[in-house]
Amino acid sequence: MPTSKRERQKAGHRARIAAERRAIARDARRRRAIRIGLGIGGVVVVAVLLVVLSRSGDSTTAATTSTSTTATTEPVQSAAGKPCVAFDDTLPAGAPEVPVPVGDPPTELVVEDLAVGSGEPVQLGDQLTAQYIGVACSTGKIFDSSWARDEPLQLTLTGTGLIEGWVQGIPGMQPGGRRLLVVPPDLAYGDAGQGDIAPGETLVFVIDLESSAPGSTSTPEAG
Repeated sequence: MPTSKRERQKAGHRARIAAERRAIARDARRRRAIRIGLGIGGVVVVAVLLVVLSRSGDSTTAATTSTSTTATTEPVQSAAGKPCVAFDDTLPAGAPEVPVPVGDPPTELVVEDLAVGSGEPVQLGDQLTAQYIGVACSTGKIFDSSWARDEPLQLTLTGTGLIEGWVQGIPGMQPGGRRLLVVPPDLAYGDAGQGDIAPGETLVFVIDLESSAPGSTSTPEAG
């Protein structure tokens, strides 16, 4: 009996050791499973982040391309040789009608008084106050107007800062007068154009001379 008791005790001890080892093994398997799960989860998170960042990058690129495409403007086509068309725009308040000569654009400066003023005719070097409206001959559209700004133009009648068509076409006007100028491109902005004015464009102006005063560089009248 004593021998059997000791054997039972040894067997119980071995059973407890085996149970503890099984428990330790189970804990080890759980820890490995947790680590594996965390690793897989991390990979998934990283993959999701990469997809999001990739889509974000694509979106940004598309927006940049779209913006770049929108900002890009096509060069203005030349108006050289195109016929003049009738006025086709909305006049600013107070501005006169612009009688655009329909058909082939003139090759020389056209000067026509629509209303004759009074007083001393202006000459080169005079200080002028004038209102004006300019129309592109090939489109019938306004490209500039002092009436639209509600502010007359102050200028000195010289070749500095003025197109040659004005330098040649304004002398002789009298205050209160209104004059039509049809300016060929070689007396305007030529083949280069200017802003919204196409290369080779013929320009049509109506100018109202409000006042004039002799300038320090006025050309004396022949006498």
